Amino acid sequence: MTNLLHIAASPRTERSASREVAQHFITSYMDTNPEATVHTIDLWQTALPEFDEQAMAAKYAGLSGTPLSASQQAAWDGLRALASHLHQADIVVLSVPLWNFGIPYKLKQLIDLVTQKDILFTFDHNGFNGMLANKQAVVVYARGLDYGADSATPSSRFDLQKPYMEMWLNFIGITDTHSIVVEKTLFGNEIDHAARHAAATQAAQLGQQLRR
Repeated sequence: MTNLLHIAASPRTERSASREVAQHFITSYMDTNPEATVHTIDLWQTALPEFDEQAMAAKYAGLSGTPLSASQQAAWDGLRALASHLHQADIVVLSVPLWNFGIPYKLKQLIDLVTQKDILFTFDHNGFNGMLANKQAVVVYARGLDYGADSATPSSRFDLQKPYMEMWLNFIGITDTHSIVVEKTLFGNEIDHAARHAAATQAAQLGQQLRR
C-alpha cells in the first residue's frame, strides 16, 4: 500500500493554485491506486513547535555525544514525531506558493525543525547522507508572475523557490522528484484559469503514470 503525504504550504484554501493543482494529482493517483492512503499536513492548521533553547541544546548535545537532559529529550522527541510523517510516506506531495522569491515561512519552519542529524540525515567522513532514499516527491510550484526564460522576471534571477526545494529534497535523500509549475496567476481571470487548467492536466496525467 502506498502512503501519500501532502504538505500544504499555502494559507489559502478556496483560491490556492498550488493546493488546487496538487489535489488534481492526488485525486488522479487515488483513482489509479485505490489502495493508497493520503495524510495531509496543513501548515496553517498545525501547531509547529519552536526551535527553542531546549531543541538547540539537544541538537548540539547530540552532535557532541553528550546525553540529553529530560527537557532536551522531550524537545527532540517532538521533532522526531514531526519527521515521522516524512519517513512513513512513499510519495511526498508539496504545494508551495512563491513568497518574496522564496517559500512561505511556515514551510521553512517545518524544514528547519526536521532537517536534523539522525532525524532526516546522517553524516560521516564521506559527507552527508539523506535518510529518505527510495521515496518520491511531487512539488507544485505556484507563482503570480511569469518566470520563464524570456520574461521580465526570469527564474534564474528571482526564483529561489524551486531551487531551494530541489536542494532540500536531494539533501534528505529524495532524488526522484517531479515538478509542476503554475504561474501567471496574477494576470487576470482568463490567464489564471488557463494556467491552472494546464497545470491541473499535467498533474492528473502524472497521477495516472506515477508508479511505486
